Amino acid sequence: MNHKRLHEWIVSLPSLFWMVAFFAVPTLLVFALSFRPADTLGGIGAGWTLQTWSHLSNPNYPSIIWRTIWISLAATVICILLALPCAYAMARAPVRWRAILTTLIILPFWTNFLIRVFAWRQLLHPNGPLKQILVSIGIITPDTLLLYNSGAVLLVSVYSFLPFAILPIYAAAEKFDFSLLEAARDLGARSMRAFISVFIPGIRRGLISAALMVFIPALGSYVIPDLVGGPTSELLGNKIAQRTFFDRNLPHASALSALLAAGVLIPLALLALAMRKRPNERGGVGSDRKKS
Repeated sequence: MNHKRLHEWIVSLPSLFWMVAFFAVPTLLVFALSFRPADTLGGIGAGWTLQTWSHLSNPNYPSIIWRTIWISLAATVICILLALPCAYAMARAPVRWRAILTTLIILPFWTNFLIRVFAWRQLLHPNGPLKQILVSIGIITPDTLLLYNSGAVLLVSVYSFLPFAILPIYAAAEKFDFSLLEAARDLGARSMRAFISVFIPGIRRGLISAALMVFIPALGSYVIPDLVGGPTSELLGNKIAQRTFFDRNLPHASALSALLAAGVLIPLALLALAMRKRPNERGGVGSDRKKS
């Protein structure tokens, strides 16, 4: 092993230890607990069983899983669509304004997350100011319910996770060479075409980071649907919390957590595999051209 490779291993060991100790080992423990029986006292029983996984065939779970997936995906797409023009404007703003705009983006984090969600619950309440304004201008009727539905969960999720989409896209946009947009317009491309064909591919890594930073916490969210969603809009995170704190069935909560972790890790693995193959494919094309 040469000195360069040894240096890389030494530098990577702390991160590797952190990932193994605080991610890989807990994930394996949670997965292992899902095969243990539940204790009557709320603990872990002796032996091994598949009974917990068989309980996941409950007819209520497919609808909860589907609701979790589509709300998380919708929140991710909406956050990215809103974050793109915002990050673009921040990157094109004068330098003295960028720090101010960044501070305004992270300003909501200065308030407790639970308080912010509860504030939305008050806004969307049937007697809240938002509904009264919408009724007064004729957008909705008095019997329209803004709270305790999937739409409220999606709205508050977008509000809560939007900064997580803006910041990584802004970090990528700040390094983008905007002269490429001017070159594209000089070649006849319209502003929107240049934005889509040049700017978005140029900040691809920022978009991927933003999508992951929104999708993963949205997938495991349980405070938002618990406060503004109601019993008909619960997500998988609510079931995990219910099995952990109320039913005290840790194996069942572990099985649901393993299912949630698989829903995150499998797409990440496929994405990493696709990104790893892409340079090889480009290299193959270049080698074919050289051969020709």
